[in-house]
Amino acid sequence: MTLEEWSEALAAWRIPPAVLDSAPDSPWVLPEDVFSRRAEHAIAHPAGASYEKAAEALADGGSVLDVGAGGGAASLPHAARITALTAVDAQRSMLDDLAARAARLGVTPRLVEGGWPAVAPQTRAADVVLCHHVLYNVADLAPFVRALTGHARRRVVVEITQRHPLTALNPYWLRFHGMKRPDGPTAGDALSVLRSLGLPVREERWQRPATAEYASFARLVDVTRRRLCLPRSRAVEVAAALRDEGVPQDAPPDLGSSGNDLVTIWWDIGH
Repeated sequence: MTLEEWSEALAAWRIPPAVLDSAPDSPWVLPEDVFSRRAEHAIAHPAGASYEKAAEALADGGSVLDVGAGGGAASLPHAARITALTAVDAQRSMLDDLAARAARLGVTPRLVEGGWPAVAPQTRAADVVLCHHVLYNVADLAPFVRALTGHARRRVVVEITQRHPLTALNPYWLRFHGMKRPDGPTAGDALSVLRSLGLPVREERWQRPATAEYASFARLVDVTRRRLCLPRSRAVEVAAALRDEGVPQDAPPDLGSSGNDLVTIWWDIGH
C-alpha cells in the first residue's frame, strides 16, 4: 500500500453528511473511562509484545516519550525503569489523568498538549518512543512516523490492532443504517507503508486477554449509540443489537477504539 492509498482508505471512514448532520450527539466520543481502565489494568498486569519490546530497550533504565498517551497504558507499566517521561496527547483531561496516575507511581511527567507531529518541535527526545493505537487516526503517515523516529535514541514501539478498530461497528451500521462500511486499512497495510519509508520495522502479532473496558453494559450501549449517530430513544435497540452479536454484558468491551488482536511494530535507531 502506498502513502496515498493509506490516506484514501482512512478517508473512506468519513460518516456521510446526511447521517452526521442528523446525529443528536457527536459521534466522535472519547471514552476517557476506557483509557483509564486500560491504563490501570496494564500497570497491574504488564504483559504482551509491546510491553516486552519497550522493556528490552529500557533494561538499564531510560527516558520515554509516549505519543497519544491516553491514560498511560503504554508508558506507566515501565514506571520503575523510567528516568524521565514526556506524555503527548491532544486531550488535556487525558494528560491530567495520566499525571495523577503517574504521581502514584513516583513519576512526574512532562505534559505536552496537542497533536503529533505538530508539537514535535517543542517535545524532548527520549531513549524510547511509544505510540499505541494512534496510526489509524493519521492520514499523513510519513511526517508522523519520521517525527517519532527523530525523537528516539534507541527504539520506537508502535501498537495497533490487526484490523481498523471501527470495523467492530460495521454490523451495527448495516443493521441501523443499511450502510456497508469499509474494512481497511489493516496492520499489514501500515507495515507496507512504513517499509516504503525505509524503516527497518519488525512485527509481532499477538492477542490481549479480554477485559471489561466499561464499568457497565449501559455505558457501552450509550457510547455505541452515539458512535452510530442514533438518538437516545433507540438505546434499547442498540442494547438488543449488542446482545445479538454476542457482546458480553458482564465484561463489556469498547467497540471502535481498540481490540484484542494486536500487532506490535518496532524499529531500532541506528540499525
